[in-house]
Amino acid sequence: MTAYLQTGVEEGDIRPHSLPAVVVCPGGGYEFVAPREAEPVAKPYFAAGYHVFVVDYPVGEDAKGFAPLMQLASVMAYIRRNAGEWMVDEGKIAVCGFSAGGHLAASLGTLYREKRFLEAARQQGCDWTEENIRPDAMILSYPVILADEYAHKDSLLRVSGAEEGSEEYRYFSLDRHVDGDTPPAFLWHTAEDTCVPVENSLAFAAALSAAKVPFELHILPDGEHGMSVCTKEVGTQDAYNGRWMKWSIRWLERVFCGKGEQEC
Repeated sequence: MTAYLQTGVEEGDIRPHSLPAVVVCPGGGYEFVAPREAEPVAKPYFAAGYHVFVVDYPVGEDAKGFAPLMQLASVMAYIRRNAGEWMVDEGKIAVCGFSAGGHLAASLGTLYREKRFLEAARQQGCDWTEENIRPDAMILSYPVILADEYAHKDSLLRVSGAEEGSEEYRYFSLDRHVDGDTPPAFLWHTAEDTCVPVENSLAFAAALSAAKVPFELHILPDGEHGMSVCTKEVGTQDAYNGRWMKWSIRWLERVFCGKGEQEC
């Protein structure tokens, strides 16, 4: 885990106060962890006043058996255990994931209290509770969600460790796990995405809608998969699509602070 912590200011009557946080899960198809969706994503959230944590999670053969999700859950619990020291508002922690990292972030939001996952975590010696690991919001960028004809098969094969079409494989179709306790979500995708089809975000949004979970969904007409923050730095400069970052920051303010609030 890489942490970007706000230091706060103490001067006169001004005292540092706890701030919300964003936990970033880069993509990479559960084959690698993409650097272009790590620090380039952390910087604008940090500039907006958030603590930011970037997760390095198991990939490849090590991605099976809930290993990436256990790592993310452990990071979330660790942040909350140290919230006082780091001045993190432990009730305002969002996960932000890209592609397979979006699948990981959405897995935490949908499976955090699922019996099968919790039992596997206990067998691995994890001692956190559902309350410790539940994210307060999700930001999902062109996320892998489905295990049907629109699946990103390589991601699903690696994280499930199972044969395509098997029940074990289909278990990781996250739209199946959305319920009324799933955290609110911000999603964005491009209609032209040929790697992870836009149907993934559409299906997740439909599941959120059916469960009455608040969400915001942006489908942008143009753009390839993996645009990250849509800047020259990451090789996908596109000011039009890059608006998603400002939108997500405004959305977080609304979720964490309420309508009309300027700061919280």
